[in-house]
Formats: sequence, C-alpha cells, structure tokens
Amino acid sequence: MLLSLKLLNAAIRRGPSPREKWPARAIAHFDLRRPPPRQRLGWLATHPAECGASVLLFFSHALTPCLLSKQASERASSVLIRLSSIAYAPQPAMNMKPQKNSPSSRKLSVAVATPILVLLALAVLSLYDFNFAADSYQYIRRASSASSSTSSPPITTSSSSSASPTNSSVPASRVNSSSSTSPATTVEACDQTRGQWVPDDEAPYYTNLTCPFIDDLQNCMKFGKPSLDFMRWRWQPDGCDLPRFDAARFLDAMRGKSMAFVGDSLARNHIKSLLCILSQVAQPVEVVTTAEIDVTGRPVRRDFHYGSHGFNVSLFWSPFLVKANLSDSAHGLGLWDMHLDTPDPRWAAHVAEFDYIVLSGTNWFFRPSLYREGGRVVGRNGGAAATSGGVHGAAAEMPVSGAVRAAFRTALGAIAEREGFRGKALVRTVTPAHFENGEWNTGGDCVRTRPFRRGERDRDAVVAEFRAAQVDALRDTAAMSQRNGAELRLLDITEAMELRPDGHPSRYGHPPGGSVEGSFVVDCLHWCLPGPIDLWSELLFQMLPDHQ
Repeated sequence: MLLSLKLLNAAIRRGPSPREKWPARAIAHFDLRRPPPRQRLGWLATHPAECGASVLLFFSHALTPCLLSKQASERASSVLIRLSSIAYAPQPAMNMKPQKNSPSSRKLSVAVATPILVLLALAVLSLYDFNFAADSYQYIRRASSASSSTSSPPITTSSSSSASPTNSSVPASRVNSSSSTSPATTVEACDQTRGQWVPDDEAPYYTNLTCPFIDDLQNCMKFGKPSLDFMRWRWQPDGCDLPRFDAARFLDAMRGKSMAFVGDSLARNHIKSLLCILSQVAQPVEVVTTAEIDVTGRPVRRDFHYGSHGFNVSLFWSPFLVKANLSDSAHGLGLWDMHLDTPDPRWAAHVAEFDYIVLSGTNWFFRPSLYREGGRVVGRNGGAAATSGGVHGAAAEMPVSGAVRAAFRTALGAIAEREGFRGKALVRTVTPAHFENGEWNTGGDCVRTRPFRRGERDRDAVVAEFRAAQVDALRDTAAMSQRNGAELRLLDITEAMELRPDGHPSRYGHPPGGSVEGSFVVDCLHWCLPGPIDLWSELLFQMLPDHQ
C-alpha cells in the first residue's frame, strides 16, 4: 500500500497527460504533496474500499503509458477517465469525520467494481495491443530518438571477386535499423539493395498538384492511369529500415554544394523525382546555360539553383557518356559513331564544378552504332551493318554489354583522373523495362497493378549483363580514384526496380488516343511521378556524408 501511495504521489506530481485530465475530486482526496489533515486520515480509515479503488485507478493510469504503445495508451487513458468519473460521480457534500456506519451497498459496489473494471480493461487492451503490434507494426514507422548511421565502403576488386557477374551485389549503402520492429542488425549486415516492396500509407511524398516539375510523359495521375496503388508502396530492405527522405535535412547536407546527373531520359526522370521531393521545402530557379539542343529538342544542360541553400543541381544529356555523333547516310538513319575511349566533353569539361556526379545510361546502346577507339572502327553492334548498308559490315560485332563496360570505364576514368575533383561519383545501375506480350513497337504493354514478389520472375539476361558491365567498370577504376582522392560508389537500384512492373506510364503518359511528341505510345521503360523511382533519391540520400 505504501509503495502504491508513493507511485501515486509521483504520478500526481508529474500531472496528467496533455490530452487527459484526472478527476478533480480524486486529486482532492489523494493530494499527497502535503501532509493530509487528521480528518482525511480518518475518512481513509473508514472507507478502505474507495481508498483502494482510487489508488488502483491512479496507479494504473500512471503506468499505462509504460505498459502499452502510444495508441493503446491513449485508448486506455480514455477508459480510465470514464471509470474514474463513475467512481467519483457528484455526491452530496462528504463529511470528512470518521463514519460510524458502513458505506451504503451502492457506494461499496462502485468502489469494488472500479478496480475490477480497470484491471479487465487493461488486460484486454494489453492483449489487443500485443496482437496489433505483431500483425501490423511492420508497416508503421515508430519515431526513434537516435538517427541511423550508414556507411558505404568503396568498391574494390576484392570486395566481391567471388560473386558471379549476374548475381554479384554491391550495396549502395548500409544502415542500422531505426525501427523497433526490425531485427537487430550490425552495420555490415544491412544491404539496402535487397528487400521487398511493402504497403505504405504515408506515400507519396508529393502529387502532380504539389510538384510543378512533372513532365506529361510521366504524369500518370493527369492522364487517368486506372490504378494509383503503384504510389502506395515503399522499399523494405532485408533486416533493416530505409528511412524516409527528409527534404530539409537533404538541403542542409547539400548546403554550398553541387550535384550533376549525367545520362539519358531516365536521368531526367530521376532528377525530376528529386526536385519534386525537395519541393516540400523549397523551389529552385531553373537556369539554362547553353543554347545547344539535344536530339530530343531539349537543352544539353539544365541547372536548378536553390538560392537559400547555395545548392545547385544540374542535368546533362549524354546517353552514351562518351563522345558520339549521329550520322545520316543514304543507306539509313540513326547510325552512331561512338568513341569508346573519349568522354563526352559536354559534361566531362565541367567535372571539377561538382561535388557529386550521378552517371547512368544503357538504353541508347541498342541503337545501331559503330565503336571507335583512337579514331578507328574496332567493332559494331548488330544493327550497324544493316543501317550502314554493309559499308562497315567487315567490322567485328561487339556485344552491347562490352560497349557499356567500355563507356562507363572511360567516364569513370575521366572523373577519377580529373585534377581538382575530390567528390563522389555514383553509378546508377540499369533499370529494366517491363513490356509484356511484345516490345514497345510490337504491341507490348505493362498493365500489372501490383509489385512482383521476390523470386516471382527471373532477372532478364540483358539487364544482368548490363549491370555486371557497370560493376566491372567501377571496379576497374576504383583504385585510380582512391589514389586521386575521388570516391566511386554504386547506386544499385536494379533488383528493387525489377519488382515494379506496375510503376510505368503505359498508355497514360499522354492524352487518350494521342501521344506526346518524342514519347512512346506505350511506355514501360520510364517511371510515373510520383512512383517507384522516388526510391532512387531515398538511396541517394543515404550515400551522403551526413549519413556515414
């Protein structure tokens, strides 16, 4: 009893929670902050049942937040307040002198029933809370007072030399779990590139009404994509949590810095996703610094400046990463001369301006191309002979993955060798298309409305070859970059995006029955905004120094 009264005294000193108020009459009877009058002690002695009910009521109310989760605690508090209202319903003025007669049967019943009801309510709520936590808390993030720490070690040849090209996995970053429901892991145990997609009621970060940067090509909400469930998933790595993107924290980490995205239309897709997420906090000013236009009719370089943070993010159109010239001949259109040993000067000349460079681009390598090194033809892809009318048919055919490897090696080498660059270069791995029942020009489409489960579909052989080529190029130049002070990392999104056939525009990147100039009629390559592509920025965020 003495212990209960001490706990009760501590609870009264602490005061009620902000959302609840204890019964005033009860506090009047049990205010232990000063010595109680002699009359009050007499009343306690002659009313042991009501005294016990009150002590139990306050004891339970004080410990409820410790025993239950926040949501269940609030429910329990409401029940306790109602019960206390019953126990301390307005009564005639109470004589504080000792009573000679026993309390009436009605008052005794209330006094005895109150602690029983309290105990039953707590038992039911505790059981419900336990079951609810076991079934549903895997989809709910609980706030943690400690931020997760991450690291992303450099790629070296020895780090994954035993892995096969197809299945080798180089983590983009590794983090400690910040969720109370995730199994305990070490930093080394968490690979954010392997996991599954789980429902997320908090998604998306933005909509087409809140972000002004969404192109019509990816504005799936605008053009009536039948199911919008593709927006309501998040990536759950094995054994840990991937924190949500904190736009304010990102901009603080990038204060006074600059970042460049180099690649094709998927690089543009990525930067638009990042701009949309950051639009929660700030809007940039777009600056066009060149009059040069790419083959899609857009500026070769576009800059977005966040003046209040001194942060600049740039987009360079360079689908091959290396120097490439489009030639039209009498025998056909669209033959590319690709110089595999020469980086594209449109971006390579500006390397020293940036702290972070994200390289990507594999899809354009399927176009008919001649491969040159030192100015002479060293190979071609399968379509080059037909496109050139047999003029270069004598050149040896080179696998497209070989050209991808050579181009990324050249691009990474240009960054690693660049004097004055002490930043970080990230290779964003290949993202798959999800055409089914045909290709983009043969009736293919992507109509699925849910993610694949892991293992439900085998990895496409071409995707595996391209990713392996990117990993090889990164390993080949990692040692050079370390000597010169630059860092090379792998932004590995391939596995996660392979599981998302539901996140493409399909027929909803343009008005019904029409198309947007320069787009697919059916697009199963690019990604809706908002959508699964927002994961790329979440993973990118984890690779910043603020998280390491």
